[in-house]
Amino acid sequence: MELLTILYVILAVGLVLGGLLGAIYPLLPGPPLVFAGLWLGAYADQYQHAGFKTLVVIAVLGGIGMLLDFVAASFGAKRVGASPQAITGAFLGTLVGLFFGIPGLIFGPFVGAVLGELYAQRSINQAAASGLGTWLGLLLGTIAKLVLSFMMIGVFALAWILSIA
Repeated sequence: MELLTILYVILAVGLVLGGLLGAIYPLLPGPPLVFAGLWLGAYADQYQHAGFKTLVVIAVLGGIGMLLDFVAASFGAKRVGASPQAITGAFLGTLVGLFFGIPGLIFGPFVGAVLGELYAQRSINQAAASGLGTWLGLLLGTIAKLVLSFMMIGVFALAWILSIA
């Protein structure tokens, strides 16, 4: 194996691991990084094990993952009747939460949605329901993004094993 190929493989693994982290951490684009890593892995192998069809399937899974991530949070918020201020608050809470590690990522969207509802002069019960709905939507979106990222890796691994480029 050539040195350049080894470097490609190392970079590909790094991108995939970064993508898996990004499936959980909102600042990183998870599925696109996983796709980039898998594409680079296929390129390093000169597409002998994973070719165009495999990469198209992986790209579609990544696109679905990103779409579900965006839709899930809004769906969770709208399901409980959250106001636009709550949705904006959840977004801002997520951004602020990035600076506080895992606890910030867990509680930031909830607190932001609650504060958004209180700003919209809704009751504390509605604010709590909106916060919970938004948080559950974000959680489901994150889980979906993580599952689809692993599915992308699974499709690549299956293509590699079966050599169905």
